[in-house]
Amino acid sequence: MLTDSRGRPAVALRWLALLLMCGVLPGCTIGYLAQAAQGQWRLMQARRPIERVIADPGATGPLVARLRLVEDARSFAVSDLALPDNSSYRSYADLQRPYAVWNVVAAPEFSVEPLRWCFPFTGCISYRGYFRERAARSFAAGLAARGDDVLVAGVTAYSTLGHFSDPVLNTMMRYGDLDLVATIFHELAHQLVYVRGDSEFDESFAMTVEEEGLRRWLAARGRGGELQGYLQRRRAEQAIVAEFADARRQLALLYAGPLPTGARRERKQQILLQAGEQVRALERQYQVSTGYDAWIAEGLNNAHLASIATYFECVPGFRRLLQANDGRLPAFYAAVRQLSRDAAARRALCSAAGPQLAASG
Repeated sequence: MLTDSRGRPAVALRWLALLLMCGVLPGCTIGYLAQAAQGQWRLMQARRPIERVIADPGATGPLVARLRLVEDARSFAVSDLALPDNSSYRSYADLQRPYAVWNVVAAPEFSVEPLRWCFPFTGCISYRGYFRERAARSFAAGLAARGDDVLVAGVTAYSTLGHFSDPVLNTMMRYGDLDLVATIFHELAHQLVYVRGDSEFDESFAMTVEEEGLRRWLAARGRGGELQGYLQRRRAEQAIVAEFADARRQLALLYAGPLPTGARRERKQQILLQAGEQVRALERQYQVSTGYDAWIAEGLNNAHLASIATYFECVPGFRRLLQANDGRLPAFYAAVRQLSRDAAARRALCSAAGPQLAASG
């Protein structure tokens, strides 16, 4: 690892290397990676050790309480979940903004497959992240002008997969206690196993670790009864995702069919409107409020559906794998690493999970 004179990661040198690599990757522009380098640098500069923030007389009581919760979850992640014991999530950064980054997702007007861009370390992914909302919306406007469906979504947390010492962010403080703890487990799981270009596998693994980690954390603290409320929200989200997935399947069939452009465009809007109505009905049924309301209000499109298609697909398969290893997390992680090297095995795990999506949880 490159380090500066104080033994810390030489962030500037690492990002310079990324800029040089960018020129050989399709879809990767120097300007885009430069803003990512600058944004990541500023984020890292804003970090303060959590214990120092807690000891600061100017720190508010609610912030101190949340950071103590983070410390507890971070320790549990190492001692009981066998997640990475490193410097990630041991510092805090107040970014003075509501989101860490803004992601742009796009898909052609008549396709359910998102556009993909290729970058160092992450491989080819179905979004572009911007540290400034204006830049994200400018890029999205350019894609929309050429006819693509686009989505700009604020992101409250992300992982650099262990390449940097990720801090806890002020944008994460809006979470409830259980969601904050679950997020720590989720992001650390990404550091443990990550397959370039396979978001379905990566996100489903991290969500499995998140859920299992939270179950064990609550049980260890005599708060197991709180798990049901969390799982109820998870079931609601999975049912909603299943509804979006059904709309995506309908659209795929429509786009592959023989209808002329005008009729195809009209039928597309009918499918999307129906999906929005079904999602709102599910929210009423489960008595939950989700961020999908804003999407529905602005008008669903292919990019919305593409952005949520990767988070639950393989979770049932991972749960079965954990059970097959008698709930032993190190053995489970080893099995996942083995799967990560075999694309056919990964797809088999996810394909077996698919039909159980709506009922899992």
